[in-house]
Amino acid sequence: LEELPRPVQDSGNILKQGYLEKRSREPSFFGSEWHKRWCVLTQRDFLYYANEKSKQPKGSFPIERYHARLASQLRKDSRKKCCFQLLCPGKRSYEFTAPSPAEAEDWVEQIQFLLKDLSSLTIPCDDEEEDEDEEEDEELHKDPDSSDSMNNSHNSTLIPEEPSAALEGDDIYEELPGELRNS
Repeated sequence: LEELPRPVQDSGNILKQGYLEKRSREPSFFGSEWHKRWCVLTQRDFLYYANEKSKQPKGSFPIERYHARLASQLRKDSRKKCCFQLLCPGKRSYEFTAPSPAEAEDWVEQIQFLLKDLSSLTIPCDDEEEDEDEEEDEELHKDPDSSDSMNNSHNSTLIPEEPSAALEGDDIYEELPGELRNS
């Protein structure tokens, strides 16, 4: 048996849901340009359904890179303070009317909070740390005082001119003055 996908309402990753009026892309000549939709905000997507019992969304889009803002200019009636927009450069914008101005603000705040959270997850912290480590490694190899550089310079001399030249710097106690050794 083929398993049917579970409706998003049961998925447990819902951040906000409720009825909003969504402005249709192409206003109908006979009908209203605003349609009541059950809207669901998840951690990755914004989905809208005909009603809260619907199993299949009428539409959905990934919320990442969108921007949410209140938009009172969308309506001329008493509900203008209940409007907000979801905008993304190069993509379709979405316009909604909430049941109240406070509810519109809450939708906008929830979406902005989620977007801030999503953008913080995309910062390549690991890559930057690896780059810093590589830079430090490179600096160690360039540092003439590092032990790697000393060993490399000694290994590059196949036949030392003096037998003690190969030992130079290996035993720091040989450098101490005689008075200190006797005391």
